[in-house]
Amino acid sequence: MQQGLFSVFIVIWLHAAGCTLPTDTPVAAPTPPPSAPAYRIGPEDKLTISVWKNEEISQTVVVRPDGMITLPLLNDVKAAGLTPEELRDMLIDELQDYINHVELSVIINEIHSLKYAVLGEVSNPARYEFKSRLTVLEAIASAGGLKPFAARKRIVILRQTRGDEAVQHIPFNYDQASASNGMEGNPELQPGDIVMVPTSLF
Repeated sequence: MQQGLFSVFIVIWLHAAGCTLPTDTPVAAPTPPPSAPAYRIGPEDKLTISVWKNEEISQTVVVRPDGMITLPLLNDVKAAGLTPEELRDMLIDELQDYINHVELSVIINEIHSLKYAVLGEVSNPARYEFKSRLTVLEAIASAGGLKPFAARKRIVILRQTRGDEAVQHIPFNYDQASASNGMEGNPELQPGDIVMVPTSLF
């Protein structure tokens, strides 16, 4: 009883002295990390369009170079540039004129639209598919390496930002990147990048 009265006295005394009792300091909620942008379908990607209880419309299709796919009832449908969710919603909306209570899924089976190119003074100039994250040194190695007359210090990565007509010219010094074992001056490529390796003869 005495201990309880003493506690009440302490509280009254602190209040009179203008003091405040310690309270739990609110902790700000952690900021969630930015989510990766949703994948957008591109030409040559392989998709499975599955319509529940309708095998005739369910199809496995490859996106054509013009970005279209062909489905029963709907004929040509634009798929490139859409996320799988956006394509699913669009197909459901269009199929409702023919089927009641449409249940549909879009599955990406194979991705072939993410590509880069290595051109100029390399052993195997060509377009290549992304298999994983890739640096410029790795891209040049995948193209068979540099030829003897490659201008090693004047390589350029051409990059077009989505929705922007301007093309970035990113310089790349092969010798500098190699000297650091790829740790410096060796950026990762992005889909659509072109690595241009000029000749040193001019």
